[in-house]
Amino acid sequence: MRLDKYLKISRLIKRRTVANEACDAGRVLVNGKPARASYDVKPGDKLEIAFGTRTVRVEVLRVAEVVRKEDADELFRILD
Repeated sequence: MRLDKYLKISRLIKRRTVANEACDAGRVLVNGKPARASYDVKPGDKLEIAFGTRTVRVEVLRVAEVVRKEDADELFRILD
């Protein structure tokens, strides 16, 4: 699954366009490297997302095409 779509499905970022812009601006790192929106997310990947002064670090646990809002937090584990 594309990185921008994963960020939206997992509810880490609300809109796919915003996720796409964050990737283009270099605010999303995958395994310590800047990633493009087209990066193919796999379980085990570690994502770092910069929101202004705050940085969120998560590990991808699973990838799913459709997820209910209540179950979205089961797709990743927050690190730190």
